[in-house]
Amino acid sequence: MKVNSLGLPVKETEILVAELNILLSSFQVYYQNLRGLHWNIRGKRFFDLHLKFEELYNDSQLKIDLIAERVLTLGGIPLHTFDDYTKNSKIKIGKNIHNDEEAIALIVNSLTELLKVERIILSQSGTIDDEGTNSMMSDFIKEQEKTIWMMKAWLEEEI
Repeated sequence: MKVNSLGLPVKETEILVAELNILLSSFQVYYQNLRGLHWNIRGKRFFDLHLKFEELYNDSQLKIDLIAERVLTLGGIPLHTFDDYTKNSKIKIGKNIHNDEEAIALIVNSLTELLKVERIILSQSGTIDDEGTNSMMSDFIKEQEKTIWMMKAWLEEEI
């Protein structure tokens, strides 16, 4: 089996890079959705949600950079065009959302989709002992599960 300079199997690492690029694309769409929610939210909860959406998109922006850098670390090329993002994203594009509950539901659905991709990556990275990717996915998953719980509580829904 051929390994790269990180000691990871080349073929499996290429597959992992492809999944990371799906995650990168999904995060980019999620980020843009959050920007739209931040700009367009209306109603009595405007002030609280406007700030929360800003917090979430700032966090997403950091994660996007981490994912792209991980792709590069593994020897891949991160996707970087809007066309690539929309073609590879697992996230529904939210457009003209003004309502608070619709906005929060979009976030919950988006995070749920991100978790699916992250768990695939976590499984693949664990199989090839890629601790760098594994650790990053574990951190993302832990944070996003908590955010889903909080958003579902806000919606008065069960997890």
